[in-house]
Amino acid sequence: MSFPLSIFIIAKNEVDRIGPTLESVRGLSDDIVVIDSGSTDGTQELAESLGARVIFNPWPGYGLQKQFGEDQCRHDWMLNVDADEVVTPDLADAIRAVLSQPDLVPCGYETDIIEMFPGEARPHPWAFRLSPVRFYHKKVGRYSASPVHDRVDMVKGTPIKRLAGVIEHRSIRSLGHELIKLNAYADMQADDLDRKGRNISAVRLVAEFPLAFLKAYVARRHFVRGLYGFMTAMNYAFYRYLRLAKHWERRLGR
Repeated sequence: MSFPLSIFIIAKNEVDRIGPTLESVRGLSDDIVVIDSGSTDGTQELAESLGARVIFNPWPGYGLQKQFGEDQCRHDWMLNVDADEVVTPDLADAIRAVLSQPDLVPCGYETDIIEMFPGEARPHPWAFRLSPVRFYHKKVGRYSASPVHDRVDMVKGTPIKRLAGVIEHRSIRSLGHELIKLNAYADMQADDLDRKGRNISAVRLVAEFPLAFLKAYVARRHFVRGLYGFMTAMNYAFYRYLRLAKHWERRLGR
């Protein structure tokens, strides 16, 4: 049984990952929309075969692409899932329970997103989690227009509640894939720093790598994930340093 819910997903070249994503929300909505920014690997055909509406939109940045996705949704209640994420059955049941409530008022719901590494069949109990708003009513929430951050901005005073269940996030295909992804993200963040006119000090540039490593390895608990956790913490630290280095290099060139 589907509910008055729209689900939107942004994607590009995700044929190896979007199948489980779409399967995890099948039956939850009669309006599943995939916003594709130019896949060449068959992502569009697979998504359509699994019941999604596929709409092409050239890549404008994270926030703007998700705003475009919101505008394609037919229902007022919306759920955003990325193409490398899977909605667990517990979370799907929690969403159904919310939408079954009488006199449901527009609001937003936070849900835990738990990162998973290659080779992990289930989430590590101590894995790092984020808890953003992903399920919300269009009257009180909308993605920000930021090109680098994808965050739902809620109308001031809107109730924000929590959902049971989690989203499993499988963002890393391999360490090499992660570095390519983070390098591209570093370019976008350097552009964002340029637009904001930020001036990065030499001290900040030197300190960024070790501090970012500690943030990932200790604060985000990558140390509980063994050697792979160490290596992903190193990748994260290099990306955080690289975005500042690229920004500094551009200012030097000017």
